[in-house]
Amino acid sequence: MTLYLRHYWKDERLSFPSTTNKSMTFDGRLVKKIWVPDVFFVHSKRSFIHDTTTENIMLRVFPDGHVLYSLRVTVTAACNMDFSRFPLDSQTCTLELESYAYTDEDLMLYWKSGDESLSTDDRISLSQFLIQKFHTTSRLAFYSSTGWYNRLYINFTLRRHIFFFLLQTYFPATLMVMLSWVSFWIDQPKRTLWLYCATGITTVLTMSTIITGVNASMPRVSYIKAVDIYLWVSFVFVFLSVLEYAAVNYLTTLRDGKDRKLREKAREQSLPCTCGMSHTGTMMVDGTYSESDTNSLAGYTRAPAPEDPPEKQERMVVHISLDNESTATKKKTRFRSFSFMQNTHAIDTYSRMIFPGSYIIFNLIYWSVYC
Repeated sequence: MTLYLRHYWKDERLSFPSTTNKSMTFDGRLVKKIWVPDVFFVHSKRSFIHDTTTENIMLRVFPDGHVLYSLRVTVTAACNMDFSRFPLDSQTCTLELESYAYTDEDLMLYWKSGDESLSTDDRISLSQFLIQKFHTTSRLAFYSSTGWYNRLYINFTLRRHIFFFLLQTYFPATLMVMLSWVSFWIDQPKRTLWLYCATGITTVLTMSTIITGVNASMPRVSYIKAVDIYLWVSFVFVFLSVLEYAAVNYLTTLRDGKDRKLREKAREQSLPCTCGMSHTGTMMVDGTYSESDTNSLAGYTRAPAPEDPPEKQERMVVHISLDNESTATKKKTRFRSFSFMQNTHAIDTYSRMIFPGSYIIFNLIYWSVYC
């Protein structure tokens, strides 16, 4: 920040009698010949006094010995920030002023008018932060080798602008998650490899790019940030969508293979033979039974009778094939166990409700906690 740092004190050695002049103003050349406070910025990384076109220093002396010492300084100071709520965070940065040589027994620093000692330009605006408030404090600082020093604090409360991160991070991540749900609304026979590449691989790679880009512009902190939670949960949703597509594709392959085997088996059973039957029986029916009576034997398989001598034409031979009841029960149980696995349409139907519902609930919890 660039600021005007003004010191006020009284030095009776600089008093002078005057009836016409209210004060006398000097430039920086006189500063080197009188005593001035040795105030420095404690956590300054770099600071300098402006010297264009001359040193921006002013010294004003009043007849009673009061002195105003003003200089224009640009300071780059350190600010310890907590990024656990980034980018929905508020930071408190402190600018600290202290005498370098004089302890509190020799020099006492204080704010002349409390918070009124600070004034900012209303036109000042920061690209990432909004200055919510600032206030002044003072307390003693102890150094084990030199003693106690009086220290002044300027505390700035900064609120980070969220709109930039909404456009660059949150909206793209949300759209990628919604794009990964497209395959839920496409009929299974129409799913092809290009659709898997478009919705699956593309969304996963895009989410990875967003996560990498955000972390590349951030300090390497050892804790989880709020934006990391949102991006990684979104990445998990995208990854689960890809797994859902792979699972449905695999179950569809199993179902198609099962249906092909059943069709082949049904084709074999439609031939006029008793192959594959558990056991067969032969029933001799007297000629006194009519053809309608013999047709009433439901559930049995009729086969043509062998040729008999002419004298035995009054009898009819009916071949009856009986399936084993335990075998049929086993087949029914097996098909019932695979009924859910084969119904891939039901998996897509549940996914259409579970995935969007879960993501909406996550967003409600996330924004209510961090906003």
